[in-house]
Amino acid sequence: MSTPSQRKPDIGAAFFDVDLRVGRVVAVAEFVEARVPAWKLTVDFGPDVGLLRTSAQVTNYSEEELIGRLVVGAINLGAKRIAGFRSEFLVLGGLERSGTVHLLSVEGVEPGATVA
Repeated sequence: MSTPSQRKPDIGAAFFDVDLRVGRVVAVAEFVEARVPAWKLTVDFGPDVGLLRTSAQVTNYSEEELIGRLVVGAINLGAKRIAGFRSEFLVLGGLERSGTVHLLSVEGVEPGATVA
């Protein structure tokens, strides 16, 4: 597995199979069952996708900072079970060497917009 600073191998056109969408965080709950501190996020991806939930290790953000925030999610990677919780998408962010995630931000688009 590569470290955050190492370049990964080329994947070619497979990248275009990933469905990246803009969503709005509508609910945040503490994920007390997780081994690593995390939030359970519910995100509205607009009328065509609806609400999806994810576990995110973004506790450097408060609940107040997350509610209403537009985020970018990879919504077609398949669901994953984490400490009994069904995580349905991957929220995207920049990863510091320390492991801190800084969520990608977008402006001027509505939930459900595709990321180009």
